Amino acid sequence: MSGKKKFIASVVLSILLSVPAFAAEDAPLNASSRAVIVQTLVAKMNAIYIEPAVAERVGRAIARKNTEGGYASATSAQAFSAALEKDLREFSGDLHFGARLDERFRERSDTYVPTRVEMDEARDQVERRGYGIEKIERLPGNVGYIELRGFGLTEFVGPAYTAAMSLMVGTDALILDLRRNGGGSPASVAYLMSHFFPLGDLRHLNDLYDRSTNTTWQSWTVATVAQRYDKPVYVLTSARTFSAGEECAYDFQTQKRGTLVGETTGGGANTVSPFSVGHGIVVAIPFGRAINPITKTSWEHVGVKPDIAVPAAQALQAAHVAILRNLVSSAKDETERTKLQRLLAMVENAESEKPVYTLREQR
Repeated sequence: MSGKKKFIASVVLSILLSVPAFAAEDAPLNASSRAVIVQTLVAKMNAIYIEPAVAERVGRAIARKNTEGGYASATSAQAFSAALEKDLREFSGDLHFGARLDERFRERSDTYVPTRVEMDEARDQVERRGYGIEKIERLPGNVGYIELRGFGLTEFVGPAYTAAMSLMVGTDALILDLRRNGGGSPASVAYLMSHFFPLGDLRHLNDLYDRSTNTTWQSWTVATVAQRYDKPVYVLTSARTFSAGEECAYDFQTQKRGTLVGETTGGGANTVSPFSVGHGIVVAIPFGRAINPITKTSWEHVGVKPDIAVPAAQALQAAHVAILRNLVSSAKDETERTKLQRLLAMVENAESEKPVYTLREQR
């Protein structure tokens, strides 16, 4: 399997496994079982983790803690997986590490192809979550608003992104809310980003390096996306914005296509895939790293810093105010300017117009 196909297969598998697992039996674990799990985990980290030196250091720390009885109180698979997740993240500083129980999980080979049942189940979950689109709204002043919670598989979410953008085409500016976006597919980030550049303007957004194959997959905007949006874009971020959600914000910033408003993001740029370590415990191990073609670095550990720094809870208001101020200054019609000034004052004071449900008098 080529490096590109292996990378994509790993991402697909990781996203499929984001579907809630059936509750696995919380089997008891003794010291011998924990030792075997640790041994397996250490071996897989050394073979897979993107930073070999970090993998070796973290593996030694976990093995030493286990030998010294540091996990003696983790007498069940559930308790041990929780303890491992905590230590993997703390010892490495990489928040993409994770561990959970999943009785269905079977480690796949590089040639793994999802089954029809797996794809149907994943599609059902994506549909039930509204394709990750939590809210679409037109705010006062003809400002579009989309809240996006995650990036599902492009095959599932791509048409929904285009449909959402078609509703925004008549707005004068757009606010994209990523404050509660925890990540997902880099390919879907590229698909969404494609809506914000003119037809024919292809952009190289990101590179993703895979340690095991020593190959790099390039992420570009998609030429076939028909719906395009050329108005100003403001992107909301928080400390909770993570992984592919951060990449989306970083792409807007590095491509100089949007203004970021809110807080510095979580700082997770590494790509991840799940691996079995025994007794139903599945560990997510980062196997690749993001390398931005413009900055030659990424947001790993440091996060994406906003252009307008405000607490996350105030980011929507701050972005809306900034947009309305720009619209006021550029308005050529006096009536329109007066209307926008009134709306601006209301948004600055956190006020909103109350809906009227009574019949208006005919004049």
